[in-house]
Amino acid sequence: MATPATWGDDIPVEVSRSDFPPDFVFGVATSAYQVEGAAKEGGRGDSIWDVFSHTKGNILDGSNGDIAVDQYHRYKEDVDLMGKLGFGAYRFSISWSRIFPDGLGTEVNEEGIAYYNNLIDALLEKGIQPFVTLYHWDLPAHLQESIGGWLSEKIAKYFAIYAETCFAAFGDRVKHWITINEPLQTAVNGHGVGIFAPGRKASSLIEPYLAAHNQLLAHAAAVAVYREKFKAKQGGQIGITVDCEWAEAFSDEEHDKIAADRRIDFQLGWYLDPIYHGDYPPSMREKVGKRLPVFSDEEKELLRNSVDFLGLNHYTTRLIRHLPTKPEENNIYREQEVERIVELPSGEVIGEKAASEWLYVVPWGLRKVLNRMAQRYHNTPIYITENGMDDEDDAALPLHEVLDDKLRVRYFKEYLAAVAQSIRDGTNIKGYFAWSFLDNFEWSQGYTKRFGIVFVDYKNGLTRHPKSSALWFSRFLKSGEGKNGKKD
Repeated sequence: MATPATWGDDIPVEVSRSDFPPDFVFGVATSAYQVEGAAKEGGRGDSIWDVFSHTKGNILDGSNGDIAVDQYHRYKEDVDLMGKLGFGAYRFSISWSRIFPDGLGTEVNEEGIAYYNNLIDALLEKGIQPFVTLYHWDLPAHLQESIGGWLSEKIAKYFAIYAETCFAAFGDRVKHWITINEPLQTAVNGHGVGIFAPGRKASSLIEPYLAAHNQLLAHAAAVAVYREKFKAKQGGQIGITVDCEWAEAFSDEEHDKIAADRRIDFQLGWYLDPIYHGDYPPSMREKVGKRLPVFSDEEKELLRNSVDFLGLNHYTTRLIRHLPTKPEENNIYREQEVERIVELPSGEVIGEKAASEWLYVVPWGLRKVLNRMAQRYHNTPIYITENGMDDEDDAALPLHEVLDDKLRVRYFKEYLAAVAQSIRDGTNIKGYFAWSFLDNFEWSQGYTKRFGIVFVDYKNGLTRHPKSSALWFSRFLKSGEGKNGKKD
């Protein structure tokens, strides 16, 4: 039986900038649909999240991202605040339907190009590096309606056209590109469980694997375009961001250890094994069988080593116990034959709970994920592209209490200490992005959860107020200036 002593090493409470290499990148992150707003402005077309969020019953509080937190109009204010806090990078995503309103790539929306040019220039003026994600879940609605979105093999062609347009327009200044954010969530929550756009769940044992397959091929197509046409001149790097919660075996029993490994295969391995090892993990082939698509030799070659770096989004950890599947309960999760748990028979919980039911504070899990990635995937450079925790949106609390987010401060301290430990283990980690810079539209949870280090007052003009976590980061970052900070 697992005990807390065997889950992970003790994490130091304190961490400092000097625990990281001088060139280590510290940034904040957001995504277009969650922060931009201006849904009907600047020539933007509808995305699948516009359609999904406007469908009654899909969003917990009945809200949508039409306005979000209005970064489209307030980007200068937000960039200025990032600079004042001391962050050296901003990871944001481009809205595909703001560049090509119909997604087809036939006519570029110049207003969309102008907006992102202005944002990138504003960042560079403040000495902040832009890290750009091409796809963060907001597929143009027309592509969903006309070809079936990620279920169509045609999607890779349209994604490559969109990517090439972005490389050509912004690549003289953008040196870090992420093709797709968390393809796992688009596959499972979008096409298996149905709680994310496009909300599909009728073929939950087929469509997730097809959507994942086509995302991988789209990623590879975009990377091929970048490397063939832009990399030599622009000198940038390109990668993909995957998400993984650490899976710790519930006991020392062999079947639990195998189940924990299998759980990681259904997260990291699903997307990275084809890139590094030429196919999906054997454990997936065993459990999924003929429903798991097959790569052609040409596709395998296109995918092979199609990353300069890896992005990792990590929030939490689960204990994993082997649990055989019963035929009547088979679904995308259950066919992994695992049970995800947070509590031992003793009643002890794996970590303190945040606002979301899935998020527990377990800092040692991050170190284990990073080390696992390094060992299995050739110690490729890694950027932690998201890490953070949420609070409930409690309108009854006075502002000064909301801003004093003590648990989030501890979360960041302990998770950053785990990153520093992984670096000492030999992992090639290049940067860390806190999620999220701002409170924002939190997908199916609407505005009921707040991940931001900056509070956004939804009832009073969307004003921004740095929380204690933002101020802690500022002190942490500025303590290294002139010695090993971003201004060195």
